[in-house]
Amino acid sequence: MKKYSLIKFLLLCLVFGFGVSSCSEKLDVREGQLNTGDLDYTDASNMIQPLIGAYYEFATRGWEEPLLLGVRGDDVNAGGLGDQQPFADTDRYDYEKNYWMYNSLWNVHYNDIINMNTAILQLENFKEYADEEGIARADQYIAEIKVLRAYLHFNLARVWEDVFIITSNQPEEELELGVSSKADVMQFISDEMDMAIENLPDMRPNERTDIRGGVTKYTAYALKALAHQELENYQEVADAAGAIISSGKFSLYPDFYQLFKKPGELSNESLLEIQYSDYGTEAGDELYHLYAPFGPQNWTPVRENAQSGWGFYEPSEKFIKFMLDRDEETRLVTSVLFTDRGIADLQADGYTDLPAFVSNVTPSGDIINDYARARFASGKHYLPSIQLTDGRNDYSAGKNLIVIRYAEILLMYAEAITLGASAPSISADEAVNIVRDRADMQPLSGVTHQQVLDEKFAELSMELGIRYYDMIRHDKYGELSYDGREFSADDEYLPYPQAQLDALPIEATAVDRDTPTNEILRQLN
Repeated sequence: MKKYSLIKFLLLCLVFGFGVSSCSEKLDVREGQLNTGDLDYTDASNMIQPLIGAYYEFATRGWEEPLLLGVRGDDVNAGGLGDQQPFADTDRYDYEKNYWMYNSLWNVHYNDIINMNTAILQLENFKEYADEEGIARADQYIAEIKVLRAYLHFNLARVWEDVFIITSNQPEEELELGVSSKADVMQFISDEMDMAIENLPDMRPNERTDIRGGVTKYTAYALKALAHQELENYQEVADAAGAIISSGKFSLYPDFYQLFKKPGELSNESLLEIQYSDYGTEAGDELYHLYAPFGPQNWTPVRENAQSGWGFYEPSEKFIKFMLDRDEETRLVTSVLFTDRGIADLQADGYTDLPAFVSNVTPSGDIINDYARARFASGKHYLPSIQLTDGRNDYSAGKNLIVIRYAEILLMYAEAITLGASAPSISADEAVNIVRDRADMQPLSGVTHQQVLDEKFAELSMELGIRYYDMIRHDKYGELSYDGREFSADDEYLPYPQAQLDALPIEATAVDRDTPTNEILRQLN
């Protein structure tokens, strides 16, 4: 379970653009539970505190969460892991329900959901004493939290299919009702976003001055589009994504490489981005995500003392060959860090005339040396050593985590149009070519569904499992059966964590342990 200290809560206020004086020291965060006892609900100036607490919950993701969400696609391989073998097995669709990562993803997501529900209840308490302006502000803050909460439910349903919808901070009754189907969870998200949109600011996240990078109505539209994509309601996808496109507020960051580095943070492309910082100081407090699992184990950084990573997350050779065959440069050199060993393996497999940019030296000058666990590393999770704050040595220290960006919206929209939805905004060709233009790729005409999926593969690989969920949504099991893997419909969802099954009511524990875990939870309904 995550443990939080007051000082880290106050640090978050700085990350989101507040002075420490705006965050009361009376709001204590203990073991992930918001302590409501000292809040004065008659003082509207305290209303910001539950919202900041909710953003903090969202920002403090475990290092294992993005790894587990992303490892199963044909874009990513687990590094050769002696100490995390079930993670490598997961990459090969061999699931161990006792594995700690499964239980952690479940626990941390639901823990954060419950804590966000506490923050919503706090804001409802403020509304009882607020004037009209204060009520409107509380409604906006509640809407923001519901968007964050929706994203966590979204992850849970994509990973486990049938999961609990939790809207209370005392969820016993909701748990007794049992799990909801994935379709019901996605519809819940859509309905919540419809309500949230009415109360959220009409601007980009980076235009907000109260909480820079905070949720806006377009973040809610993005979650609505994602939910309907899972439901395969493609007209709803086109309408929600089209609202973002038609707003005219978003554009792609011009430099794809720097988009995933410090210069691209909170760009006009960002719809949802988790912010981290060391506040520009050489030592002391920081709010970081741990990126070391994504990094190479051995490198020679331009800036001395910059630490290497763990080698847990490797772009697949299938992805690299796909990009080479398309004559991709901008997106390939951004997405992949090459070692000499990896380059030699490509050459031995027929890619003898590799372009000069396929090098173990990054465009920022860091040298990626050979290491045991993998031959390649993710460039999208790499921060050049020269962009680290002086005195800060952790791998990719202070780098933001992009969750939803405009390029994904454009490609979701194009996909929906190619699957029969009418175009409420631009054409599918236009949407795809905006993305291709930044990557220095020639425009397409009469774009097909397969071409959109290929474009998503090129543009969005290594990003939180987008490729994997595209493939299972379209039953493209052959794509996921690669390099000795065999994928079938039974592999789409992870098994429920054994620790969660063990915690079920006594009548559920009497079920035969050979019963599929989905069926065990369904029997609780």
